[in-house]
Amino acid sequence: MYAIIATGGKQYRVSEGDVLFIEKIDAEVDSTVSFDALLVENEGEVKVGTPVVEGVKVEGKVVGQVRGEKIIVFKYKSKKNYRRKQGHRQPYTKVEITKIG
Repeated sequence: MYAIIATGGKQYRVSEGDVLFIEKIDAEVDSTVSFDALLVENEGEVKVGTPVVEGVKVEGKVVGQVRGEKIIVFKYKSKKNYRRKQGHRQPYTKVEITKIG
């Protein structure tokens, strides 16, 4: 059984027990969050929502608030002595999917 959920402007295919990194949401560690399901598949039977499947929620537990790897943003213009270096670490929320249904 799997479902497709949307959060943070992205869509994710999830099953029970999956751990995924989503865009940061305001939620405490060990709290539960729920997502609307856009599509649900159960033993070959597929339900597609318009836009969400009625009566189906995907439950997850917040495992932690983490940050991604550092990326370097370097701006440079040749022959003009222009250089700018900046780093960035994207914040994520680590969520474990506990229940679909």
